[in-house]
Amino acid sequence: MPDPQVSPAPSKTKSRLAVVLALVLGAGGIFVWMRPARPASAPESNAGVGSAFPLEIFVVNLTGSGERAYLRVGITLGLSRPPSRSKEEIPVALVRDTVLSVLGTARPEQLVQPEGKRQLKAEILQALKDRAPQLGVEDVYFTEFLVQM
Repeated sequence: MPDPQVSPAPSKTKSRLAVVLALVLGAGGIFVWMRPARPASAPESNAGVGSAFPLEIFVVNLTGSGERAYLRVGITLGLSRPPSRSKEEIPVALVRDTVLSVLGTARPEQLVQPEGKRQLKAEILQALKDRAPQLGVEDVYFTEFLVQM
């Protein structure tokens, strides 16, 4: 007669443990992948930057060589001075429109190269200095950058 205190077969216990472990690891991976990006602070090396202003994520269709491509990019602006608490001081619509205008002209084959990313940063910086000089934008930081081709 089998003993009622005997635990299930070791192979069943191991397979259940493996399934639970896989579920926990998968859930942890999904959490890390899906969590919102934290705003980046301005690097210490850039003495002209007094504060950082994170923008919402941009998703833009790219013009390409017959392919459908898009860019998902997180951008934080390095400002020469901290903005006041007033919403009117930062014209978010103007800033987003300016950035989207520059991103819309980018080509996917350029963006996968380091020089293409540097050029895109320079174009965004110059456009913001031209259209919104009151902000005092000194640098542009990519906090997320994904090109899908």
